[in-house]
Amino acid sequence: MARRKGAEVERCKSVSTIQRMIGGKWKIEILFYVALKDVRHFGQLRRCIGTISESTLSKQLKELVDDGFLERTDFGEVPPRVEYALTKRGASFVPILLAMKQWGEEELGL
Repeated sequence: MARRKGAEVERCKSVSTIQRMIGGKWKIEILFYVALKDVRHFGQLRRCIGTISESTLSKQLKELVDDGFLERTDFGEVPPRVEYALTKRGASFVPILLAMKQWGEEELGL
């Protein structure tokens, strides 16, 4: 069915919400390392990503925790020891991460 020129299209609430939740520059990559490479510590994540600043990584991790993709465990030790792990919501996103990885390999030759 063809759309009339200039016809209004209703905004897709689910896509716009997902974009807000995982739309940060590094969030998908963070989820990839936590979900598929078992990277759980801040320093490990920073080394994996390389060019991300500590403040940006902290912000992106906080947002992923706030949006229910990751859980943060603070062991209350000195020096500080904190781990990140997938929540149920984060685990449900793994098939999408795998599909994105496969698409990148097939379509972009990566």
